[in-house]
Amino acid sequence: MAGRNPLRWPGAWADWFEMRGVYVPGEDNRVVDPWRDWGWLILAWLASLAVFILLFAYAV
Repeated sequence: MAGRNPLRWPGAWADWFEMRGVYVPGEDNRVVDPWRDWGWLILAWLASLAVFILLFAYAV
């Protein structure tokens, strides 16, 4: 049951973003890829959105 631990999910998502590549400053000769360039920001936004929704779900 270790695979169902919700505390492992953020780490797994972070590993997935890192496997897709890390932005190298000064590398201007390529197309902007949001998942590669802002993956951590997207992950943080999704996590905060989930917490926001859960906050209101528990308030009812």
